[in-house]
Amino acid sequence: MKVILLQDVKSKGKKDDIITVSDGYARNFLLPKGLAMEATPKNLNDIRLKKANEAHVAAENLEQAEEMAEKINNTTLTLKIRAGEGGRTFGSVTAKEIAEGAGEQAGLSIDKKKIVLSDPIKAVGTYDVAVKLHPEVSANLKVIIEAL
Repeated sequence: MKVILLQDVKSKGKKDDIITVSDGYARNFLLPKGLAMEATPKNLNDIRLKKANEAHVAAENLEQAEEMAEKINNTTLTLKIRAGEGGRTFGSVTAKEIAEGAGEQAGLSIDKKKIVLSDPIKAVGTYDVAVKLHPEVSANLKVIIEAL
């Protein structure tokens, strides 16, 4: 019997896979537990349409991420923080402050979780900060830290 998996099933397949299993396994285990549905022409068409829709949405998200990356790459952000002798700051500049500064100065809405900082910035200077917008798209934001 051919079935369409509704969830991942160990050693059988992933969600939305079409597999062939014995009739008893399908009727007694997969179907009653809601792990699969019978592979009728209507159900196969529904899955095909669902996959096409997911691919379309993924393409739109990728396009939006690329547009946002272009804006971020062309943006320079200037943040002012109190600093002492030698350019050492009192405190540090974190991803949250960079995200807020990008919203105020450039009108970019960047989630602080998407900003990749290996360590908080603790000195005056110019930094390239990576922003991971999508699994396939990342951008570099130029951040200038100035002393007050």
